[in-house]
Amino acid sequence: MDTKLLELLVCPVTKGPLDYDREKQELVSRSARLAYPIRDGLPVMLEEEARVLTDEELGL
Repeated sequence: MDTKLLELLVCPVTKGPLDYDREKQELVSRSARLAYPIRDGLPVMLEEEARVLTDEELGL
């Protein structure tokens, strides 16, 4: 994931920052509790494509 691109992207739901999870190939929005997939090197920033994060994944 290009770090410059990551700096520009925000969560489409909350407009908050995203964290890159290299292992799962996802962009994580802690505030929205969503993880957006990265497919073929491209982030899929659609709410309906995101998976909901569990309390355990958020460290709660």
